[in-house]
Amino acid sequence: MDKQVKVYALSTCSHCKAAKRFLDEHSVPYDVTDIDLLDTLEKSKVIADVKKLNPLLSFPTIIIRDRVIIGFRENELREVLEQ
Repeated sequence: MDKQVKVYALSTCSHCKAAKRFLDEHSVPYDVTDIDLLDTLEKSKVIADVKKLNPLLSFPTIIIRDRVIIGFRENELREVLEQ
């Protein structure tokens, strides 16, 4: 199930951990960036990119193909992944 999933998260965020656990439990390959673990320069660049997708800059911000899911919304994740 290769859905090209990208997760922007914070390493300490419980919702982010739940989203990653959900993807792991469903064997969905994904690329994750824990923004709080980046160095200052890279962090600024990634934050600017995330703000284009999610102006409120809340986490997790999950991109599956061209769909942006903000927060851990299990039903929405299931729906998109089943397409």
